[in-house]
Amino acid sequence: MAFGYTEKVLAHFLEPHNVGPVEDADGVGELGDASCGDFFVMFIKVDEGRLADIKYLVRGCGAAIATCSALSDLAKDLTLEEALGLSDDDIAAELGGLPMEKMHCSNLAASVLHRAIADYERRQRDIRLRGGSLRDWRAPYEEAMRRQRENRP
Repeated sequence: MAFGYTEKVLAHFLEPHNVGPVEDADGVGELGDASCGDFFVMFIKVDEGRLADIKYLVRGCGAAIATCSALSDLAKDLTLEEALGLSDDDIAAELGGLPMEKMHCSNLAASVLHRAIADYERRQRDIRLRGGSLRDWRAPYEEAMRRQRENRP
């Protein structure tokens, strides 16, 4: 195990799955602090109550990349309720464990997915209340990137 990482963590880090934005995402979640550590953005597409597509952008260490990659594989095709049942500990277990020092900062993939689902649900409420359309995913992502640039030393 290199750096205390399992073979499964290394495989997801070296060849991550489902990287990139989802065009016209139904929900976007973000978590972390790009100025001093790991930063995650998760994009979801929902079809009939299931995660039809899930992708992410992450700035962070190998554990951060691996957890997002593993989560994206696990969560695809789950119902929203099932996806909300996933925990950061579930992702660590799926990867065969993570070093303790990575559990609090890099293992946030399930948490950011929960935020993307909350964003989706908020958008659905807004659509019902206002009869509007879904907000473009680019706005929160570009805002997060702007904040990141401003916080760089």
